[in-house]
This record gives sequence, C-alpha cells and structure tokens, in this order.
Amino acid sequence: MIRINKDLVIPDREIRFKFSRSGGPGGQNVNKVNTRVTLRFNVDASESLTEEQKALIRKRLSSRISRNGILMVTAGLHRTQKANRDAALKRFSQLMATALKKAIPRKKTRVGGAARERRLREKRHRSMIKKARRKSFESDW
Repeated sequence: MIRINKDLVIPDREIRFKFSRSGGPGGQNVNKVNTRVTLRFNVDASESLTEEQKALIRKRLSSRISRNGILMVTAGLHRTQKANRDAALKRFSQLMATALKKAIPRKKTRVGGAARERRLREKRHRSMIKKARRKSFESDW
C-alpha cells in the first residue's frame, strides 16, 4: 500500500514496475544489470481514485501521462534496483500528493497608493536624467 495523503492509499496491485539498464553509477555493473525502474500507474483504470481525482491528475500531470492514461515515473540514479524502486515510489507519491492538493484561490489585490506614487516619482526622475543627457534643439544649428 502506498500512502499518498491522509485520505488516499493506493494498493500495490495498481502499480506495475518495468526494469531496464540504467546509465547511472555502477561501472561494469551498469552494462549487465537492469537497475533503472519505470513505475507505471494506470490513472483511468484505478479503483482507488474518484472521477474528480482522476480528472485533476490528468490535468496537472498531463506531461507525464500517456494517451492510454498511464502515468510513468522513472528512477535510475542509484546503483541497486531496490534503491531505484524506492526512489520511484517516493517520487510517485510526491507527484500524486502535489497533483491532488487543493489550489488556494487567489485573492485580488491592488497596488497601494504609496507604491504607485514611488513608481511615478521614479519614472519622472528617470525622464529628467534622460532629458539632461540630450542635446538641446538649438545646439544642433
């Protein structure tokens, strides 16, 4: 069981792992042992997610989800398959928790009067500096 947040737990049966050769550290070991782990989770077929959660995950993790609705997380940084598997699971739970977190609505704010006055004063100051650098119209004749 993989705990995503206090309300959501995903059973192990909904997650698949695929192993391949990794390009990470390991010397000769890299060329002969399948240490890279690709975690695959079918968002559309998941029984532990509600329809709203599925829609939220599809929207927020769209770059990681295939056309078939499969979310893929890859880990190949570590030397061992177990360490990469744990890293993939950790990254998966972080991604899911972030995707399912409720967005805090933005409060509309306005620029304060003092800040607006400072900006306009600075603009006038810059304008005066640039005006002072110019050649006057009469000096061109």
